[in-house]
Amino acid sequence: MRIESLFLLGVAVFFGCVGLIYWFLSYEDGGFLMLIGSCLLGLLPGSYYYYWHRRMGDRPEDRSDAEIADGAGVVNSFPASSIWPFVLGMGAFMTVLTFVFGAWFFPIGAGLIITALIGVTAESRRGGHV
Repeated sequence: MRIESLFLLGVAVFFGCVGLIYWFLSYEDGGFLMLIGSCLLGLLPGSYYYYWHRRMGDRPEDRSDAEIADGAGVVNSFPASSIWPFVLGMGAFMTVLTFVFGAWFFPIGAGLIITALIGVTAESRRGGHV
């Protein structure tokens, strides 16, 4: 994860520098805050990846002397298709619509979110079948 972390940290440094230059040249708040937000969007995952790179060491993809057999092994199991991420997304959408159309959207959104969380928990406990 070394290359990924260095790329994202480079994105963070770039947008941080551009944001500071933009602030001193324009004194405009909106663009400055968006550039600093972009800096943080590179800094957060970049520092996380760097932490795990330091903790786990180099992956076979990071080493120049690695062979194909070094990356072989069990891939792991992937979850089956599920409706619960869609239900959770619709619940979050309905909850955000509360700010636009009124408080009557909140019970619908909260109900969908709670239903999705219970459904995904039950599905993961039963091995993907509800």
